[in-house]
Parts: sequence; C-alpha cells; structure tokens
Amino acid sequence: MRVGSMANLGQIDSANMDSYEHLLQAADLDDLIQAILEHGYEVYGPTLVDKAITYGKILSSADLPQGWTDEQEGGHYRVKRRMDNAYFGYVVGPHSWKKYLQLPHRPIWKSSRQEQEVQIIEIKEDVPKLAFLGVRSCELHAIAIQDRVLIESDYPNSNYRDRRKGLFTVAVNCTTAAPTCFCTAMQTGPAVTLTSDLTMTEVLEGKRHFFLIESGTELGAQILAQLPLKPSTVEEKQQAQKGIESAETQMRQGPRHFDSSDLKELLYRNFESPSWDKVAERCLSCANCTMACPTCFCSTVEDTTDLSGENAERWERWDSCFTSDFSHITGGSVRADTRSRYRQWMTHKLATWHDQFDSSGCVGCGRCITWCPVGIDLTEEVRTIRNLEQP
Repeated sequence: MRVGSMANLGQIDSANMDSYEHLLQAADLDDLIQAILEHGYEVYGPTLVDKAITYGKILSSADLPQGWTDEQEGGHYRVKRRMDNAYFGYVVGPHSWKKYLQLPHRPIWKSSRQEQEVQIIEIKEDVPKLAFLGVRSCELHAIAIQDRVLIESDYPNSNYRDRRKGLFTVAVNCTTAAPTCFCTAMQTGPAVTLTSDLTMTEVLEGKRHFFLIESGTELGAQILAQLPLKPSTVEEKQQAQKGIESAETQMRQGPRHFDSSDLKELLYRNFESPSWDKVAERCLSCANCTMACPTCFCSTVEDTTDLSGENAERWERWDSCFTSDFSHITGGSVRADTRSRYRQWMTHKLATWHDQFDSSGCVGCGRCITWCPVGIDLTEEVRTIRNLEQP
C-alpha cells in the first residue's frame, strides 16, 4: 500500500534497519531529485526562506537547507548553522504539507448573469503530480489523518482527493529532536512507521555522509533503479539505527513526553476543569496553533461579487475554531469566549477526534507549542488537568 493511494496508509515496522539494503552517497542526492522530476512530478521539500525552514519547490539538492538546523521552544523559533553538512538536520517548521493538499485559499465556482439567466461554473483545477521530499513520520501520520477526514468521511473534499491521489513521498527518519517534539507520546515517530514510496535515513559518521534508502512501492523501486546505489553493510545500518534511537531517547527523556493512553477519558472527565480558566487567561485566540497544525482541517466559504453585481465567486479558505465568528449561528456564538474555544480545540484534538475519525488528531509534531506567541504548551495543559484531578 503506497502513500499515494486513496486507502489508509499501511502500517510497517521501519524502526528495524535490517531492510535498508541500499546506500546512496550524499553527493548523489541530486540524482534522486532529478529522477523524480523526470517522472513528471513537481517536487516540494525543505527550503530556507525568511530565516525559517519551510516547504517550497525543489529543483535540485542546492535548494535544500544543507548545514542548517532549527532551535525551538514554546513561542520561540530560530535557525542556526550546524557543525556539519546534514541535509535533513532540522525538525519541523511553521508550515506543514497540508498547504499543498488542502489549499489555504481556492476558488470553488463562479457565476455570471446575462439578462435574466444566471450561469454557475464549477472551477476544476488542473492538478499537478506532487512529490514531497523530506516527510517525517509524524507528518505521514498527519496526512493519513487528513485522508480519513477529507476523503473517507461522509463529507469528502474533492479538491483534496484529487491533489492527494497521485502523491509521491520520500520520507526521512528523524535522527534529532527538538524540545517541543513529543511524537513518542503519540506513537507516531521518530522512525517512519507508515508506508512511503521511498524512506531514507541520513548518516554522518566522521568524514562519511550517506543515506540508507529503501522503497515501499513499485514506483519507489523504479526510482531506486535509476540511482547509483551500493549495498549497505551491517555497520552502516547500525549507525543509522543509532541515530533514530538517539532522537527517541531525546524525546522520552525530554520535558514533553507524557502518558497518552487515557487522554480521551481524561478530557471527558474534566470538561469543567478549572485549568480551562487558567489557560484562557493566556490564550490570545490568534489561531496560530490551528494554522500551523498539520491535521486541523476547518474551513469556511466566502462569496464575493463585482461592483456591477453581474459576476460572483465562491472561495474556500482555512478557518479556525478560535475565531469569534466560527461558531456563530442565529442568536449568537456557540463558543463566545476564549475558555470555550481552547477547550473545544484541545478536547476535539485529543478526545472527540477518536469518536469521529478513529484516531487522535495530534501527531506530536510540537508546532502548536513553538508557534504559540505566548508559549502555551499542550503537553503541559494535559499534565495540569491530570494533576488537578488527583485527590
């Protein structure tokens, strides 16, 4: 089962490096990018733009943020130079892959009036073949979650489905973690655990710089056949495994790791917890957390007309449960204050999402912590609720 299929992503055991039989020298990474481009894909991956590592179009390995990393904490993000030339030695930035699959702003239809007749034209996009380079395990899980919401639910999004349909992914196992990462708590990383067309692990050992790489689909195998690969050794596999285990240890011993096994029941029991009042005193209802989140999917529509009133358009755009008018219905807003909005967001993300979509809505990427202007920490709020519940 490939990541580009319309079905759920398949679960695999990629933490074991025994299956990584191929080695690609770092100097040959551009060969991989060019092979994907030759198959007609538009390649998107990490780029250094405006002092942040974000996603953009990739034409060669020179576009990647080689030698750069990120420094993250609650409400804090900086890029800085690494001591080596790693291509994927960063964590995750302000943007997620959803901006290419669930577009932030897109036209749905347009209409025009001629005399007494109104013609409505549905806008069909010419969808490009998309390839994502450098997808982390938590992000593969996020894409799988959005598949359940936007393809497999009772109200599918046809534009998302069309853009998602032929997606080609090159996943990368994490060998470093930020203090804001908690994918270990959500069982979504740091090792890639969902099928991807290709999966890589970057290794820098002394003067050596290489990738262990494997295919997860037939198309991935076709791409591999075009590359100057060498057989990997047991020692090289052990080096790659050591890097992944290092990232896992950083998180399990870090400040954000927590027990997520009973989150749904915990939040259901504490719907009226005093913790909601405390967090509301800090929350700005700015919606940064939902915009940065790779799984938040809320959207709204806007209708516009020209000055003549003869032409109109309808656009879909991202929205957030933190905005004042998101839950506004006849008679007023269902969630009129910040307390109710934050409770809605966190309870939906970690609890009621299970009832709707059979999984958590959180993948532990930590973006909501980093990009909150006041540094509100979801993991800290979970601990606060749990501690207040204790007798």
